[in-house]
Amino acid sequence: MRIGSHLLKNRLIVAPMAGVTDRPFRQLCKKLGAGMAVSEMVTSNSLLYGSAKTARRANHEGEVDPISVQIAGADPEMMAEAARHNVDRGAQIIDINMGCPAKKVCNVMAGSALLQNEVLVGRILDAVVKAVPEVPVTLKIRTGWDREHKNALTILKIAENAGVQALAMHGRTRACGYTGEAEYETIRAVKAEARIPIIANGDITTPEKAQYVLEYTGADAVMIGRAAQGRPWIFREIGHYLATGEHLPQPEVAEIHTVLLEHIHDLYAFYGDITGVRVARKHISWYTRGLIGSSAFRHTMNQFDSVAEQLAVVNDYFAQAARANCRLSYEISHENNCALDMPPASRLAA
Repeated sequence: MRIGSHLLKNRLIVAPMAGVTDRPFRQLCKKLGAGMAVSEMVTSNSLLYGSAKTARRANHEGEVDPISVQIAGADPEMMAEAARHNVDRGAQIIDINMGCPAKKVCNVMAGSALLQNEVLVGRILDAVVKAVPEVPVTLKIRTGWDREHKNALTILKIAENAGVQALAMHGRTRACGYTGEAEYETIRAVKAEARIPIIANGDITTPEKAQYVLEYTGADAVMIGRAAQGRPWIFREIGHYLATGEHLPQPEVAEIHTVLLEHIHDLYAFYGDITGVRVARKHISWYTRGLIGSSAFRHTMNQFDSVAEQLAVVNDYFAQAARANCRLSYEISHENNCALDMPPASRLAA
């Protein structure tokens, strides 16, 4: 799949997720098989450019190409300036957020709220494309505002006329949030009319589902979000299955431990120790979510605030899991089949 001058190595893309797709996560997913990773959304409000959070989101040091940065906002001039600002800082693709369903985003008429105002959609897309003629602009949307107002085909035509070079679509309306099941009929209908690459998103959690969505919709690529949380190897699993029709074996406890340690050490370096420990907690919880006996571990782990303590409890847990020969299982209801005797927090802190 090609976006502008960028030829992706495969059809697997990491979805932009606020608070998740930071540089460490994007780098790891690319290393484990993703062809591209889109950054968490960056505000178009220039008053926030000096904040530590916004500065980190514009930090792409050492990141594998192509570097795709998502911007969010509702003012065409501010969005154009945000595009220029991020290109100056290394962005090679600018992605526009018109898909986020979060209330705090929609309440300022950004994200998927923009789907209600097709005229404004066109003005924003025109402004951003003209602002950064040297890099491709992509767009992320939902199927519409609600079930009675699905306008993805109209948005496609507006995007194509503006010069947008790829369209990613989540198979839910804004009103659906993340409830129910994603539907792919609308993505299929949009692909049938499209002159630009279409990327299908929503509920793609297994290799079989990725293959089904690609075949049913005709999409050029799939975008994976929540299923990659704590499971960044899903991209190599899907890539192998699409290429061979066969499943890779699930990672063993030792490999999960190794990947997790690499990830959280990168978080410590990226955020600093204090913030890094806090950010690492959710990732550690996700990595261990499918491991047997992890509930007690997560409760214990969340009580520690230092790098040394966090690493100690992680290493102790995985040592026990390895001794017990626990296996990864995505059936969370089976979690207690191999209970681990987690030490009390007081002993770990000693």
